[in-house]
Amino acid sequence: MKYRLAAKEELDTIWDYNISQNPEDKRWVYWKKEYIEYNLTKKALTFLALDNDMPVGEGTLILSPECKAVAGRLSLCDGKTIANVNALRIRKDYEGKGYISRLMKKIEAYADSRNIVALTIGVDAKETRNLAIYLHWGFTEFLFSEQEDGELVLYFLKKLRKD
Repeated sequence: MKYRLAAKEELDTIWDYNISQNPEDKRWVYWKKEYIEYNLTKKALTFLALDNDMPVGEGTLILSPECKAVAGRLSLCDGKTIANVNALRIRKDYEGKGYISRLMKKIEAYADSRNIVALTIGVDAKETRNLAIYLHWGFTEFLFSEQEDGELVLYFLKKLRKD
């Protein structure tokens, strides 16, 4: 398994796959355009887990508060020292093997190299498995909760450096 930043062609591949997995939800088509644009303008960067050069997992590091996923909420992403981890996904047949944890370590190392001192992440309250994983990864500082698209989303922060 390899872990690295996504190339433009790979962004198309992962978003086309995501769209194919959610054919009834037209938001995925919009999100593809939005997230590819964020990557091209460096407002966000998507990292991949690749198996034989095929993307099987992804995670996006949002670097700009202008991105809609953080909607200007500076406690989630301030464009300087706080960034947001978003769109963290792995294909079902790759779950439970530690690949997404290793991808997360790659994202954290990149953020640290850019002098980002904290990462934030959101999780649907009903996604208790994901919540447990994020807490295990160190996202233990509760920030706030909010209703988004009819779901309760909990936001947490992880400091990358010890004070």
